[in-house]
Amino acid sequence: MTGTRVLVLNSGSSSVKYQLIDMADESRPASGLVERIGEEGGTADHAAALRRVADELDGQGLGLDSPELAAIGHRVVHGGTRFTRPTLITDDVLAGIRDLVPLAPLHNPANITGIEVARRLRPDLPQVAVFDTAFHATIPEAAARYAVDAATADRYGIRRYGFHGTSHAYVSRATAALLGKDPAEVNVIVLHLGNGASASAVRGGVCVDTSMGLTPLEGLVMGTRSGDIDPAVVFHLERVAGLDTDEIDTLLNKKSGLLGLCGDNDMREIGRRMAEGDQAAQLAFDVYVHRLRRYVGAFTAVLGRVDAIAFTAGVGENSVAVRTAALLGLDNIGVTMDPVRNAVRGNGARVVSAPSSRVTVAVVPTDEELEIARDTYALACGTAGG
Repeated sequence: MTGTRVLVLNSGSSSVKYQLIDMADESRPASGLVERIGEEGGTADHAAALRRVADELDGQGLGLDSPELAAIGHRVVHGGTRFTRPTLITDDVLAGIRDLVPLAPLHNPANITGIEVARRLRPDLPQVAVFDTAFHATIPEAAARYAVDAATADRYGIRRYGFHGTSHAYVSRATAALLGKDPAEVNVIVLHLGNGASASAVRGGVCVDTSMGLTPLEGLVMGTRSGDIDPAVVFHLERVAGLDTDEIDTLLNKKSGLLGLCGDNDMREIGRRMAEGDQAAQLAFDVYVHRLRRYVGAFTAVLGRVDAIAFTAGVGENSVAVRTAALLGLDNIGVTMDPVRNAVRGNGARVVSAPSSRVTVAVVPTDEELEIARDTYALACGTAGG
C-alpha cells in the first residue's frame, strides 16, 4: 500500500462531515460538510451525500479512486464493551455495530449507513471504525458500574461507557506534549466543553473516569442536555406531569441544559445577556460552572495528583469567563490562574495558568478528525503515521 491519505467520515443523522488528511505531513488537502440529508431541498439520503463527497473530491483532483487514498476512517459513536479499540470493518464488525443500535439509536444507524455506502464505493480499500467510547474502555469496574441489580445491568448493557473519546485521547496527549512530557508521566483532567460537554480523568495516558455514562446525557450541564439529574425526576414527570417516555427523553436531551435554564444554548449569547444584567442567563451560567467545579474536584480526588487541566472544544477553547469561573479560588488544590494569559486568544495549545501554579491549566484545541486518521492509518497501514 503506497497511499498516505486517509478520508475521515463522520456520518450524522442529517449530515456528513469529511476531511482528507495526508498522513505524510498531516496536511488537509480537502474538507467539507453535506447537510440537510433527507430534508426538503437537501440531499436525498446518505448514499447521495457520499456520492456528493466523492464528486467534490473529484473536482479537486482528489477522488475516491486516487491511488493516494490509503484508507477510510469512520467515526462510530457507540462500541459497547465489544469494540474497545479502532477496528478494521468486516461484515461481522458491521453486524456488531448494528447490534449496538439500542444503546445509541440516534447515532449508530447513521454511522452504519455511512460505512455501508463507503464500502460500496471502495470495497477494495481498508475501512476502520473508530469508536467514541473506546478511550473510556479502560475505566475500572468501580467507576463503570452503576449500583443497580447486576443481572439486569449485564443483560441490558447498563454501565458507564463515556463519549467524546477521540477528543479526550487527542487532548490528553497534546497536553502532555505541551508540558514537554510523555503521556505516561502526566495526570490530566480534560474538559471537553461544546454544545455537548464531558470531563475525563486521565492517569498516565489511560482514562480512569469520565462524566458521560450509558448515554451522552449524564454528567456536565450541556447546551440542551440536563447532565446529572435525580433518576426519580423521570418517574415524577410520568406520574405528575403525565409525560410519556419519548416526551421525557426529548425534554432532557433537547430542551434542558443551558437552553432549558435561560432559552439560549450559545455561551456567547448568554455572556452578552449576563453583561446586560439578565438574571436567567446569570443563573444558567452559574449552574453550568458549579457542575464543572464539582467534576474538577471529584476527578482531582480520583487521580490523587493532577498535573494539568485542559479545556477544549468550542466553549472550552473560547470562553474566558467559563475558564475563570470554573477554576476561581482553587489555589488549595494547586490551581492559580493568570488573568492576562487566560484572556489571550489564540489558535494553538497554550498555558493560561500562572507560572507559580502547581497544576498547569491549558487551552488545547481538539482535533478529532486527526485522531481518527492516525488510528485508521496505524491500523490499516501498520504505521503510526505521525
